Amino acid sequence: MKKEIIENHEKYLERIALYRKFGYDIDQERNFIIDNALPFSGNILEAGTGKGYFTLALARAGFKFFSFDISAAEQRYALLNLMYYELQHQVTFVAANIESIPCDDSFFDTIFAVNMIHHLSFVRKVCDEFIRILSRTGKIVLSDFNEEGLEILNKIHAIEGRQHEVNSGTLYEAKTILTEHGFKLKEYHSKMQNLLVAFRMTE
Repeated sequence: MKKEIIENHEKYLERIALYRKFGYDIDQERNFIIDNALPFSGNILEAGTGKGYFTLALARAGFKFFSFDISAAEQRYALLNLMYYELQHQVTFVAANIESIPCDDSFFDTIFAVNMIHHLSFVRKVCDEFIRILSRTGKIVLSDFNEEGLEILNKIHAIEGRQHEVNSGTLYEAKTILTEHGFKLKEYHSKMQNLLVAFRMTE
């Protein structure tokens, strides 16, 4: 197990370095999201674990939370990286489809979805689920690559012999849906990310 953890972490560091080579600082961009989402507490959900870059950032910031993803393999990558830093006890992983989230209404106080929206075909369905499981005073934090960020991601995938899959989902569509539901919105922009923080109007 120790060997697997170290090898996994080395792959993580190699990918971090590759991103930085193209001008994308993963740590900086993830901290940008957390800083602008503060304050938040209670039950926290990361929707879309992916390879766990934001998972690690949130755990390093001291938060305990749930992380859902349809891919158990991706979650394994994230878990091993958390284990390297001895932070695995802070995250509860659940293999789940975010279009049908297995939890009660109003359970989560903060929901993060980072670099996930562009993978979606049905943004409304996902936003409806987020709204269903969000507490009365909760917030939804959505972040996705801007055009420059997506261009870099496409280059990195090409180097790795893969194609970056992009569907029709956009942050603008999510913004429209949340506005329809009466959310108050704040927008932020970094070098590579667009960020939307949505609050219940009752807050």
